Amino acid sequence: MAKMTYVEASREAVREAMQADATVWCVGEDLGRGSVFGQYLGLQDEFGKDRVVDTPISEAGIMGAAFGAAMVGTRPIVEMRFSDFALCATDELVNQIAKARFMFGGQSRAPMVIRKPTGMWRSSAAQHSQSLESWYTHIPGLVVVCPATPQDNYSMMKAAIASDDPVVYFEHKNIWGMEGKVDRNLEVEIGRAAIRREGGDLTLVSWSDTANLAIQAGDALATKGVSAEVIDLRSLWPWDKEAVIASVQKTGRLIVAHESVAVGGFGAEVVASIAQEVTMKTPPRRLGAPRSLVAYAPNLEDQMRVTADMMVTAAMEMIKT
Repeated sequence: MAKMTYVEASREAVREAMQADATVWCVGEDLGRGSVFGQYLGLQDEFGKDRVVDTPISEAGIMGAAFGAAMVGTRPIVEMRFSDFALCATDELVNQIAKARFMFGGQSRAPMVIRKPTGMWRSSAAQHSQSLESWYTHIPGLVVVCPATPQDNYSMMKAAIASDDPVVYFEHKNIWGMEGKVDRNLEVEIGRAAIRREGGDLTLVSWSDTANLAIQAGDALATKGVSAEVIDLRSLWPWDKEAVIASVQKTGRLIVAHESVAVGGFGAEVVASIAQEVTMKTPPRRLGAPRSLVAYAPNLEDQMRVTADMMVTAAMEMIKT
């Protein structure tokens, strides 16, 4: 076990994958200096400019070049800097990469990891703060991953690089510095949720940094005599519906919380899917951001946030119903 930050964990996973497989390489803007958050710090010095490739500022060009390279046998790790910027490469990802295996009758594939730093961070404002993971769960052919801890950012990055399908990989900008123990031998299966806290009164489902807030909410609820089970989905497609069903069958109550806008958010998919399978004691609840743009001003940005206190309040209302 080694102590690492969230960003160090993913960087180590990339380094080890590149050491083990010469077809793994990285491509994006400013990777030679480590990129925006230090995800690639030192990798160009170790592996050279042919495997850690700096590009012009053209997201469409980056994604298209990586797609072509993936089609001929390599495993690109594509850095989009911010999930917002990746929208410039949506056609390549949605209309080409996601559909390649299907449209070529399985004769070709696109094993790629598309990294999209996500979420609100330090007053980054409307064009640098979006949480868009729900968009990509709607696209057949894409895998969608949202790790919440250093361990998962290590293990899930390894799993994503090994995947033969394109993986849209969301890392939350607010937790780059989060520290935790990382077991380099621990393998994580994409599509398998983690039960972060066991409980019997209520099920609290989340992912990404909001899953860490859900643990705080579970601890706070315990002081009020409420036992909350906290499930971190870790990946949104595939997602571990069976784990959530089993939990809600036990607790009879469900709250889904996420940072992204509630309207059309993946929380709605979770709630609808579980409601079709389980009879609950109370109606399920969704907690998400209002359908509003993220402001620069910290006091207005805070109005968009889903907090642990919001989860506690919703849980107590459900318990009293």
